[in-house]
Amino acid sequence: MTEPPSCDIMRCDTLARRLLPQMRAEMVYRLVNDRGISQSEASKRLGISRAAISQYLSRKRGFVRQDLPGDLEVVIERWVSAVASGEGTITICDVCRSAGRR
Repeated sequence: MTEPPSCDIMRCDTLARRLLPQMRAEMVYRLVNDRGISQSEASKRLGISRAAISQYLSRKRGFVRQDLPGDLEVVIERWVSAVASGEGTITICDVCRSAGRR
């Protein structure tokens, strides 16, 4: 098994700009539809507007017709659990490491 790439700010910045909107849209969908959290409560917990939540859910924001790379499904589920429970967190490093796994 190969060693994950070392931290590179340019690589992480590129991955974050490309992947975070799609990840956020998926995370919002799971919070509202799978966990039963209201759109208003999701907006409070995430610190974003209720309109932004609505746009994520209606695929007007963050929607991309492609699968997420690497192990990002696991990271998204950890993120959903952290927001739903109010405990735990994920970091950009988690996203970058998981996206780099092929």
